[in-house]
Amino acid sequence: MEPDKIPLIAGLLIFAASVLSLKLGLSVAIFEMLLGLGAGALGLRAADWMVYLAGFGGILLTFLAGAEVDAKLLKDNFMRSALLSFFSFFTPLAAGFIFCRYIAGWSAPASVITGIALSETSLAVVYSVLTETGLGGTKTGGLLMACTFLTNTLTALALSFAFLKPNLYTLFFLAVSGIFLLFAGRFSMRVMSHRAIAGKVIEPEIKYIFFILLAFVYLAELGSSQAMLPAFLFGLVMSPHFKAGKTAAPVKSRLRTVAYAFITPFFFIVAGMKVSLSALWSAAGLFAALFLVKQLAKFAGVYFLARKFFPSNSRYFTLLMSTGLTFGLMAALFGLKAGLLDSAQYSILTGVLIVSAVLPTFAAQRWFPPVEEEDLV
Repeated sequence: MEPDKIPLIAGLLIFAASVLSLKLGLSVAIFEMLLGLGAGALGLRAADWMVYLAGFGGILLTFLAGAEVDAKLLKDNFMRSALLSFFSFFTPLAAGFIFCRYIAGWSAPASVITGIALSETSLAVVYSVLTETGLGGTKTGGLLMACTFLTNTLTALALSFAFLKPNLYTLFFLAVSGIFLLFAGRFSMRVMSHRAIAGKVIEPEIKYIFFILLAFVYLAELGSSQAMLPAFLFGLVMSPHFKAGKTAAPVKSRLRTVAYAFITPFFFIVAGMKVSLSALWSAAGLFAALFLVKQLAKFAGVYFLARKFFPSNSRYFTLLMSTGLTFGLMAALFGLKAGLLDSAQYSILTGVLIVSAVLPTFAAQRWFPPVEEEDLV
């Protein structure tokens, strides 16, 4: 029996992406997606275990992003963040729907799904870039992640209200998640700082966080919902403890090491492998037009407000807010499974999301690096 080559190839892609990132000075997420795209073009397909690990990697990145947000900074700048996030969400939603429905001639449900998918900003990409560049703890980084979270919250709510069918388990998921999050900070710190747990080589603190996130995933699937929002809020609740606690701070550092070493790369690699290059090639004009619609709509919704609120980094801010991937892929996958998108439409939309994750990130890092930001409060 021939041994399975997929784990070996996946390990090679993860390592190669890291080397390219170090050599070229760009986010490793860019190279993970590009190498995944290349692997998919060569006929390689992600195994089931890779798909599940990729999904968990997205949830883990969302938790880590929440843990980086400064709650006080978000509170002090909530109105401007909320205003910017609304237009970041609404302009590509409306533009994507109008283009697909009245120009591309897609069905109304397919157009709605596409608009929702294009409305998001990739929390995974933004967090990865800010972490790798050391900007996660700055005011620009904190506000950028906060705006990304608020935009994605609107995207998730739009998808839920438009298509998802809640059931009794949905209420159970919301109730359990809400009750847990009310007490998550104190309860989690008691668990993680217990003498029998803290500092052990078997990493029980990290396993506790993994268990909570996996519980969110299970309950969300049971209730036909998404685990991204409670995962982010769990990270947000834990953020003050990670920043202040002598016990918790090293836990976040070790968790980030585990995540970036093996888990989160699968999220980006699998995203690239899912794209059908033949479908994109056969509809290259539509693909390019839809990409331009997303980018121009995001620019219109974000740039002018960003220029008003923090002019020093408005271009960098706008470009990273123009990225798409996480929630967009979930919306596209839901549309495919529900029969609202055909395989060609799914490939076009997924391709647009991946390119929108790569090109704006590349431009932001290469040509518009952030400068020391002004006082945002």
